Amino acid sequence: MIHSLFLINCSGDIFLEKHWKSAVSQSVCDYFFEAQERAADAENVPPVIPTPHHYLISICRDKIFFVSVIQTEVPPLFVIEFLHRVADTFQDYFGDSNVGDTLPTGQLSNIPWRRAGVKYTNNEAYFDVVEEIDAIIDKSGSTVFAEIQGVVDACIKLSGMPDLSLSFMNPRLLDDVSFHPCIRFKRWESERVLSFIPPDGNFRLISYRVSSQNLVAIPVYVKHTITFKENSSCGRFDVTIGPKQNMGKTVEGVVMTVHMPKAVLNMNLTASQGNYTFDPVTKVLAWDVGKIAVQKLPSLKGMVNLQSGAPKPEENPSLNVQFKIQQLAISGLKVNRLDMYGEKYKPFKGVKYITKAGKFQVRT
Repeated sequence: MIHSLFLINCSGDIFLEKHWKSAVSQSVCDYFFEAQERAADAENVPPVIPTPHHYLISICRDKIFFVSVIQTEVPPLFVIEFLHRVADTFQDYFGDSNVGDTLPTGQLSNIPWRRAGVKYTNNEAYFDVVEEIDAIIDKSGSTVFAEIQGVVDACIKLSGMPDLSLSFMNPRLLDDVSFHPCIRFKRWESERVLSFIPPDGNFRLISYRVSSQNLVAIPVYVKHTITFKENSSCGRFDVTIGPKQNMGKTVEGVVMTVHMPKAVLNMNLTASQGNYTFDPVTKVLAWDVGKIAVQKLPSLKGMVNLQSGAPKPEENPSLNVQFKIQQLAISGLKVNRLDMYGEKYKPFKGVKYITKAGKFQVRT
């Protein structure tokens, strides 16, 4: 019912928060602060505030606002009663004195994720855009399923209290975006800009998904011929892999694994590039291709030896492919610019992109 609960003091500091499901960014409280500004009395805020994705239901007790975040419609009085029970618990714990006076105000920060007094000789802000592509390709080469899971990881080493704005060239292709609590959600909703005062050091800024299949480019293709003859103890294995849409970037770190049928005894193959191994116990074929050179596409060809008298395998095995592409986000996501406010120095800035295979399967 209640997704999250924020406790806000009379100075407007969020000093305590509790999340029962996934974390909701503190920026959702911006709607509460706006309603507070419009109210004649700061303590006379409407108890129910609708936002585009949530409802904020709140009470004020002893100079403290108890603001709950609700994602679905529920009876408001039920939530308000719960909040009063929470406030009663605070009252019991701190005694009959004014709870708002008991809790400190001047030392509270509405930026709990960043310590004060940060200083660096070299001020740097680096971002890694990392995308994993999950795909299922059928035997004809058509895409059955394709999805991209992406993250933007940050390494921030900036002095003072910088306020950053990160914008993308094409942010609307992102679905199901999850944010670090430092991000001002309302700014993202209205402008698709990531505005935030960053934590110090390494952290995950956002994670996202690109699920529209027409937006997911498949970067490699696999040509395959895997045959098993009826009433025969041998078969044929012929696989070639090449880049499909790599936008001028090199596909590297290519590894193909194949779980061969149980009837396979061993495999006599020739790799035009890289090395292969076949485990006769687990029946797993692993081909470490490495980097794909467009001039000469890597291939793995040869014979498959089956148990004598064993029936022909009912299904051909699937090919599982791993790869990575440096300096490319396969979704087409690109950082437009990073602006900094609140500090006068000029930081070093950089963005790296990498695409990796997640669960990438080719059916044969």
